Amino acid sequence: MSDDTSGASSERQTSSRSGEQALTRPDLRTPKAAAIAGVVFSVVLIVALWLLRTSIPADPLESGAWIETSKVEVALALNLIPVAGIAFLWFIGVVRDRSGLLEDRFFATVFLGSALLFLAMLFCGAAVIGALVLVANLEPNALINSTTFHFARAVAYIVMNVYAIKMAGVFMISTSTVSLYAGFVPRWIAILGYILALILLLGSYYISWSIMVLPVWVFLISVHILIDDFRNARTS
Repeated sequence: MSDDTSGASSERQTSSRSGEQALTRPDLRTPKAAAIAGVVFSVVLIVALWLLRTSIPADPLESGAWIETSKVEVALALNLIPVAGIAFLWFIGVVRDRSGLLEDRFFATVFLGSALLFLAMLFCGAAVIGALVLVANLEPNALINSTTFHFARAVAYIVMNVYAIKMAGVFMISTSTVSLYAGFVPRWIAILGYILALILLLGSYYISWSIMVLPVWVFLISVHILIDDFRNARTS
C-alpha cells in the first residue's frame, strides 16, 4: 500500500516538474516584432489625444457645446484609447524583456506600477467622457445645464491632467533609469526622458499639450529597438 502511495506521489511530482518546464521552456521568447507595439501605441494615442484636445475645451468649466458639435470626433478618440492601452501593455513587456537579468527590482517595481497606474487613469478619464457622450444622446440640453455634467468634466480633467500625467512622468523617469542601467537604448534617449519627465511633473499645468511627450518618447525607444532587432537579425 505504501509503495503504491509513494509511486503515485512520485508521479505527481514528476508531472508537476514537467508542467513547470513546459511553462518555462527555453524557446518561449518575446516576438521580434513586439517592439512595433510601442509605435502603434504612440501613433494611436497621439491621434486620440489630438481629437480630444481639439474637440473638448481645456477649461473644465466650459459650457459643453462640444457635446453636439464634436460628438463624432470624441467618440472616435474614445474608441482608439483601448487600442493604445493594449499596445502599451505589449510595450511594457518589450522593455522588461530588454532589461532581462540586469533589471533592478526597485526601479522595475516603480516602472511597472507607474505604467499600470497611468493606463488605469487614462481609461478612467476616457470612461467619464464616454459616459457624458452616451447620456447626451438622450437629453443633451438637460445634461449640459446640470451640475452632473460639470462634475463629470471636472473629474475627467483632474484624472487626466493631474494623476495620469504625473504617472506618465514617473514612468518616464523609471524607464530612463532602467534603460541606462541595462543599456538597451542610447544615453541621449534616456537623458531626454528625464528632461521630458520634468516637464510633465512640473509644467503640465501650464502646457496643455504636455501629455504628448510620452507617446513621442515611446516612439523613439520603439524605433531604436526595431532597428536594433533588424541589425541583429541580419548579423545572425
